[in-house]
Parts: sequence; C-alpha cells; structure tokens
Amino acid sequence: MEHRFYTLDVFTNNRFEGNPLAVFTDGDGLSDDQMLAIAREMNLSETVFVQKPTEEEALARLRIFTTKEELKLAGHPVIGTWFLLAELGVVPAQDGGVHILQETGAGVLPVEIRFKDGRPQRVTMTQKEAIFKPAKINKKKLASALGILPKDFDPKLQPEFVSTGIFNLMVPLRSRAALGKIAMNMTELRRVQGKNATMAYCFALSGNGKAFSRGMLPWELYEDAATGSAAGSLGAYLVRNGKLAPGHTLSILQGAEMGRPSQIEVEVTQSGKKLVPRVSGAAVKVFEGTIRI
Repeated sequence: MEHRFYTLDVFTNNRFEGNPLAVFTDGDGLSDDQMLAIAREMNLSETVFVQKPTEEEALARLRIFTTKEELKLAGHPVIGTWFLLAELGVVPAQDGGVHILQETGAGVLPVEIRFKDGRPQRVTMTQKEAIFKPAKINKKKLASALGILPKDFDPKLQPEFVSTGIFNLMVPLRSRAALGKIAMNMTELRRVQGKNATMAYCFALSGNGKAFSRGMLPWELYEDAATGSAAGSLGAYLVRNGKLAPGHTLSILQGAEMGRPSQIEVEVTQSGKKLVPRVSGAAVKVFEGTIRI
C-alpha cells in the first residue's frame, strides 16, 4: 500500500531554511511500529502522520514521531502540518483567520490559520498551560555539558524546566556570543537533564521583545533548527520572570548557527497565574512523494 508524504521547511518562508518536517497525509492503517520505522527512515527531528480523529470536534488527529519515540505535542510539526493541509484544501480558504481544533497526544487543542488571496500565510497553535519545575542542576556540570563557562549564564535568571505540552530545560545565557560558543557533549547533557526534559533550550535576550536561541538535543540529531514547543515555554518563562509582558510578541531567531535561520513568534495570555502561549510561524513545501509499505 502506498502512502503520500510531503516535506516542508517550517518557521520560514524560504526553502532550505527553518526546520525540516515530513508529513504523511494518509496515516490511517499504519501501526505504531511502522510509523516509528518510517520516522527513522526520514531521519528528521519529527515526522507527522495525519489520521482520522477519535474526538468528533477535531478536524484531524496528528501523530508525531521522532526517530526514537512518539511525542504528545511539538511545535513545528503542528505549524507545518496545518500549513500543508491548508494548502491542500483540507481547511477551506477564506481571507482572515480560520479556527479549527486538532487532536494530539496532549489533547484537543485549537489552531488558527490566516489566509491571504486564498493561500495560507501563518499558522498559530495554542499550547497547554505552562507548568514549571525547579531545575536542581549543578550549573558547573551544565556549563561543562554545553561546552561553555559558568560565567556565560545570565546572572539574573535561573535554569528551569517548563512544559506547555512537553518539558524542556530553559537555559538563560548572558549574550548571543555565549550561544555561539556552545559545543555540547551529548552524554553529559543527557546525564545532567535526566528524564526531566527533551532538550536544553538555550537563549539570550536582546531587548525589544527579541531573543536568540539554540535547541540542544542530547541524542543523534544534536540540535534543532526551530522548536515551537520550547519557544512557547520560553515565552511563559519570560512572562513569569518579568521579562515579557502578557499579550506582547516575543520574536525568536533560532537555527542561525546551523545555517537554517528560523523565525518564531510567541504571545502569552495570562489569567491569574495561568500562562498559555500561542506560537506562530509559516512554512514552505519542499518536495513530495510516496512510500510503499
């Protein structure tokens, strides 16, 4: 049986920039083992399989796989998949915004797709309420794992585990130059993080609602060019620490050190102590094909 797939570059308008993604638009009928095997074959940070939803209010179900495991939720797979489905007409085009619901491993979550002249321009995903866990980490060991010095950490902010669907470690650095110095030791970082986080999301603030970031993965892929889930967590972390006002836009440049610059925008709504990020970006289709199972 043949299954059609597409690849896209996400959080960019330019091919060969942003974060690559594979999307199988007819993922029904594939077993979990087959989906994992296909994700390993694609060898990207994530591969998405679109299936019929099991929740009636959702338009589609997204199954998101790394080369290692299935994820409950991830940012660039959601942005890229819905950009593609909008291009393919699964989401009816209309000028302005179209609101739909998607089924993910993290539950049923809203997505907004903005169109212009009948074509998708931007996809916005609403993530789950941010959860914070103190990072009881030896900063000297963390610095060593990242190949930087303890003085490269931002002295006014502390590392913290944050989840808006999956946990990532927020790592505040003093400057963009410090970001450029990172030379990660995967084994050391895996030991420091334990099972508390998927990645170390290292960032430096530059003022005016802008940040630079690198997503360090302590497994084969080493670094992620754009990480929507961690970007949402970063937005919530900055609001909680008084570095970003609720409702204001945070613009993040990630992937520049990899030669794959990615532009991610985050807004965080606050209701009491509840922080909910909305992450936005674009995507561009690169190629398409079929795979025979």
